[in-house]
Order: sequence, then C-alpha cells, then structure tokens
Amino acid sequence: MINKIKDPGVGNASAQYAKRMLKTDGSFNLKYKNKPRKFSEAYHFLVNISWFYFFSLSFLIGFLVNALFAIIYLIIGIEEIVKPSGSVFQDFLNAFFFSTQTFTTVGYGAMSPHGILSGFVASVEAFLGLMLFAFVTGLIYGRFSKPKSAVRFSEHLILRDFNHGRAIMFRLVNNRKSVMIKPKISVTLMLSEPNEAGEYQNNFYLLKLERNEIDYLPTTWTVVHELDEESPLYEISNQEIVKLHGELIIMMSYYDESFNQEVHKIHSYLLNEAKIDYKFAKAQNFNKQGALVLDYDLFEAIEPYKS
Repeated sequence: MINKIKDPGVGNASAQYAKRMLKTDGSFNLKYKNKPRKFSEAYHFLVNISWFYFFSLSFLIGFLVNALFAIIYLIIGIEEIVKPSGSVFQDFLNAFFFSTQTFTTVGYGAMSPHGILSGFVASVEAFLGLMLFAFVTGLIYGRFSKPKSAVRFSEHLILRDFNHGRAIMFRLVNNRKSVMIKPKISVTLMLSEPNEAGEYQNNFYLLKLERNEIDYLPTTWTVVHELDEESPLYEISNQEIVKLHGELIIMMSYYDESFNQEVHKIHSYLLNEAKIDYKFAKAQNFNKQGALVLDYDLFEAIEPYKS
C-alpha cells in the first residue's frame, strides 16, 4: 500500500517552476521577508556563519572600534599620549596603535595616557576590550563544541534494475573515524503536481526502504527504495521519473560518541538528477594484512550497470 502522508512541515503550496526545497548544504531554500531582527539572535548568527566570515567580521569590528577610539584620542589631544608629530596621519597612526595596545591590554609602555580624560577613555576601552574578547572566546568555544554531523551523502542518486524489479538508491559514508551508533533514516518523496483546479500543490509519500536502521556505521551504507507495488513510482517508467517535479527529502539521525548526544542531518535529491542504469563503484576492500580499507576517492564513483 502506498504510504501517502500529510505535510511533514514544508507546506503543501507549490508552483510550476518551484525550485528544490532543500539546498545542497541541507538548509531550506527559504527567503524571509519583513522578518523582525533581534539582537538576541546575534549568537545564533555568529555561531553558524563560516569560519572565514566569522574571523573577517571579528577583525573588521576590532579595526573599527580601534579606529573610533583613535579619533577620540585625537579629539582629546594626541599630546596626552605621545608627542605630536606635526602630521595628522602620523598622529592618527600613533593613536590607533595606542588604542590597539589598550584594547588588547598589551601595554608595551612606549605610549601611555598623561591626562585624566585620556586615562578615563583608556580605562573604558580596556574594559570594553576585555568584554569583547570574552564574547569572541565564548563564540569560538560555541562553534567548536556545536554538534555537527559527520554524514556525507553521495553526489549521485541512482535508478536501476534491482531484485527482479527496479530501485532508487543513494549511499552515505561516515566522514570521521568515530563510529555512528544506531543510525536511522527516513526518506519522504515530495511531488509537486497540479490539482483539479489546475493549481500546483505538494503531495508527500513516506518511502519504504530496504533498511531504515542499522546498528553502527564505520564505513558506507547504500540506502535502497524498491519500486514495488508499495512505491508511488511503481507504474512510472525510468524516463518519466526523471521528468517528475519531485524531491527526496532525507532525515538521518544517529548517536555520536564524540558529542555524547544524538545528531541529525538533512539532505535531498531531485528526481531529475537520478542516473539511470548506473551502480556505485566498490569503495572498500581488504589489504594484504587483512584490514578493511575504505577509499574515500571511490565513494562518489559510479559505473554503468549491466543486468
């Protein structure tokens, strides 16, 4: 029996030219409009951006803060820190370097505040520097300690003959040396189809898999959905399947011994990406010492399938 289900959370609304629901990085292909911004969401934003943008933003903020305090020292009078050079640019550089030393609490001793006002501003800046460094340190720890899935999905989705019938399959691998405990997976087929009114809507089907759960995953796992009488794709030819406006939404979870908690991973494949009559190349074998060897270079490899 075909297992048609209700909306799992992505919505029934669709359009003739609707793009994929999930991006290749596992995030939802969703654009926000008139979404309120809150300062409390800054931590979530800074923890989830890439390392490149995180450090770029950190250095930019540090530069701007020190440039602002350098201007304040110039307004107060550079003579309260160091002897004026006669050049505005050189005085700004001296004020900027003094601000950097104060902000980082390094204090080389070559420059120091000589007045009450400059001393007060330097004290405020040093306190602000300590707060910002503590904040950045907490963010770095949060980024490192955040549980992240080690699952890597194959680039290709395969559609081929299987067990006197047909099957659609993909495979995944553990990208770490740690063992995934009790990995389990569910695959939902989302088909965008016109209704009686001619409007496009999403229909959802929970696909029956050869195996939904295994005990552990040290190497690879090929996930198989047979196109039998219980499959919504049973009576559809291979050429028609790749023309469907459909997407496989995959949810995988497992217990990660590194983080001591359950970790989740979401991925998707478009039906029009399926490779017909191909199979995955063997990515693991035994060496002469009898040890099982997993070759990650062969994980994505596919080859023509001959029945």
